[in-house]
Amino acid sequence: MKKLILGMALAAGSMAFAQTTTGMSSSASPVQFGIKGGMNVSSLSKDASLEDQGSKIGFNAGVFATIPVATSFNIQPEVLYTQYGDKYDQVVLGNRYSRSRHLDYIAVPVMFQYNFVPNFYVEAGPEFGFLVSAKNKVKNETNNDTLTETGNYKDDLNTFNFGLGLGAGYYFTDNIGITARYVAGLSDIAKDRPNGSDATRNNVFQVGLAFKF
Repeated sequence: MKKLILGMALAAGSMAFAQTTTGMSSSASPVQFGIKGGMNVSSLSKDASLEDQGSKIGFNAGVFATIPVATSFNIQPEVLYTQYGDKYDQVVLGNRYSRSRHLDYIAVPVMFQYNFVPNFYVEAGPEFGFLVSAKNKVKNETNNDTLTETGNYKDDLNTFNFGLGLGAGYYFTDNIGITARYVAGLSDIAKDRPNGSDATRNNVFQVGLAFKF
């Protein structure tokens, strides 16, 4: 699975590079590399066992390459460490418990970007993810006491995650910008889904900063 994800990222980069070298003039902007990071607000699309699902705060961080392919158009492949999951509360015997699922992925988004002006763009594209960790945490919020935290159960979930991202970004300077993206999950995270039950999918809203070298 790791080879599949890396292969898709390399293929996207290779196609973008080929278009850059064959379809653009020598005055075209060069490929730019950068780093980015920010906050995730994640949730799961459906889980019939939970009545009060909520969003969980996490982070994302990684590297990217912005590859010009035509006037005002770029392809931006990325490799990110990103935290998904959800959080919900329960009240038992007067105590409020928070329960959260922490699903960590290595994600490879491949964004197709259009620049309305040189420093502002919109984007859309697929995201391929590889699950590296899955843990649950239970905390007694009334007593501020962490009760339990499960071990890594990633083998019980689907390793591969697929989603569609939509976003935008604005660069204040040639190097520093802000980004926003929503990634809607299209694949089921459950490995053994009972017949007739609803799929559970990752969803996340991301905001952050990007720096181009």
